[in-house]
Amino acid sequence: MASSKVFGLLCLSVFLLTHNSVLASFDYGDALTKSLLYYEAQRSGKLPPNQRVQWRGDSGLKDGSDAGVDLVGGYYDARDNVKFGFPMAFTITMLSWSTIEFGSKLDAKSELSNALDAIKWGTDYLIKAHAAPNVLYGEIGDGDSDHECWQRPEDMTTPRTTFKIDEQHPGADLAGETAAALAAASIAFKDKDSKYASELLTHAKELFELARDHSGVYQNSINVAGKFYSSSGYEDELLWAAAWLHRATDDKTYLDYLGQAGNTGGARTVFSWDDKFIGAQVLVAKLVLEGKVESSGTWSQYKSQAEQFICSCIQKGNSNVKKTPGGLLWFLPWNNLQYTSTAVFVATAYSEYLNAKHALIQCPGGIVQPKDLIDLAQSQVDYILGSNPGGMSFMVGFGTKYPTQVHHRAASIVSIKKDAAPVSCKGGFDSWFNNNSPNPNVLDGAIVGGPDENDAYADSRSNYQMAEPATVSTAPLVGVLAKLA
Repeated sequence: MASSKVFGLLCLSVFLLTHNSVLASFDYGDALTKSLLYYEAQRSGKLPPNQRVQWRGDSGLKDGSDAGVDLVGGYYDARDNVKFGFPMAFTITMLSWSTIEFGSKLDAKSELSNALDAIKWGTDYLIKAHAAPNVLYGEIGDGDSDHECWQRPEDMTTPRTTFKIDEQHPGADLAGETAAALAAASIAFKDKDSKYASELLTHAKELFELARDHSGVYQNSINVAGKFYSSSGYEDELLWAAAWLHRATDDKTYLDYLGQAGNTGGARTVFSWDDKFIGAQVLVAKLVLEGKVESSGTWSQYKSQAEQFICSCIQKGNSNVKKTPGGLLWFLPWNNLQYTSTAVFVATAYSEYLNAKHALIQCPGGIVQPKDLIDLAQSQVDYILGSNPGGMSFMVGFGTKYPTQVHHRAASIVSIKKDAAPVSCKGGFDSWFNNNSPNPNVLDGAIVGGPDENDAYADSRSNYQMAEPATVSTAPLVGVLAKLA
């Protein structure tokens, strides 16, 4: 036992000694390309002629028919064939934020059009889902029936029931996040397609009003969502939406909403599909840095709370984020990389805001310069791409060693283009889920849940805590990779 511990320590020492020499060795441009390809593999609906991920086919072509509404399109959230509106909207907000802050970098790598396509695939669906000013369809299908089967999206035989929120069945969090997504996307499209940007903004404003005027968490109205994407509250989404609507419109109404907030979030420990307080804090901190609001009172609270989170990530706070022995920011055991991804985006975007104003952060543990934040981001991205004790890239398809048994229905079953014979509900488990071979389709650009707190990763399809990717995990990295490429 002692000798194995010594060997383990030696391996870790070698990794840490060589880590700095590895820093610049990754092709961030390739990782960026793959990160956007991933969204094409997650598409639901009628695939376009320019679809690059050829192992996927059309699916969900009757979505919304039970409600007499066209709800074809959008994204499958992770491993399954359900369209969950709450994480989908957050994915679109983060893809849009990545594109807004790093659009010129994306353009330089010829990926801006792909980023906008990824956003638009989501926003086209969200516009359809917002079928009336006070109606928003928030889910297609349900997780329980979906999880009883292991089928390609093209073959699915599970119910495609629609679920919605409205004035009598509120969901301020779902409406608020969708408003944020559409407002952010309107900024991303403003210079490319002003008419579409205007349409997005109209929907965003209506949804903000629905969220503001009809409080409540959405799983009380869409009960089936609660087991999978339960929301902890709606105040954060309202601030997040107001911040994006203000940035999109410069309308004082939204600024006043932010300024009058009774709860600015306090010190948060994660930024995620459920908790957007840090996102709102960072957007308001940008306004403080730019002198657009006072650097006192409520406004300074937003900024100091955003910086508390950043200080904790860079290990100069009063309560620092845990790190694995190999150096990965460690937040929570289930899909930890989604939290690492958002934290890294916050650090990267904030470095831009600080640079623009020649500013820095005074953390409890010392001064933090913009470059320090980029160094943090690069160290985390490098870990994800393979600079870790196991030498494993946690971006599927990147490098030579990456997860081959990703917990993902479409990737784990032979492409319908190669074998059109339908895969049955239970037959998928027998023939594919329980098959110990690598997935037949490589899910390029997907970020899996990631390793445990000791840097260990088990490449097993049944290990959904580590091996399941999700759209919310890759979206923030699009901007970071564009910056580093």
